[in-house]
Amino acid sequence: MIRRGTLQDISLLQQLGSETFAHTFGNTCTKEDMRGVLDTYFNTEQVSAELSDDSDHFFFYETQGIAQGYMRINAKHTCPIESVQNMRCIELVRLYVIANYHGKGAANALMEYAFDFAKNNGYQVMYLSVWEYNFRARGFYEKHGFINSGLENDFPLGSTPQTDYWFVKKL
Repeated sequence: MIRRGTLQDISLLQQLGSETFAHTFGNTCTKEDMRGVLDTYFNTEQVSAELSDDSDHFFFYETQGIAQGYMRINAKHTCPIESVQNMRCIELVRLYVIANYHGKGAANALMEYAFDFAKNNGYQVMYLSVWEYNFRARGFYEKHGFINSGLENDFPLGSTPQTDYWFVKKL
């Protein structure tokens, strides 16, 4: 089941977000940098503000009451990919699944839900930023029709420089 996140999900989002982000990027930066990133993006005030924002959309994938993953999508920013800027674009900001549930359908279900949500709300393009060395995620997005634009996105984790690529998909 996929459901929209509410203010009652603050601690769930903090737990899922911190666990999945640290699992994905924990070995790519210093412990201090990781702690700073987690403290910045998953503190109660930040998470509460994001969940309260009607233009910020969080969805949780749950089976038998257990959250296995989540995603965040919104249209708050201008798409950096010039070739589609004249179209209605929405960003897939995050899509994370707990490691124990990788390969069991949660990510595919969330992705299909994101496409349906975007289309039903009149969006023509979905875009996202993915770390250049996250080959598992890059392969997943390519499997779902995203194309690497080649446009880089600097995404440092604290003082650790990292580079993402902008991926795009016409819906």
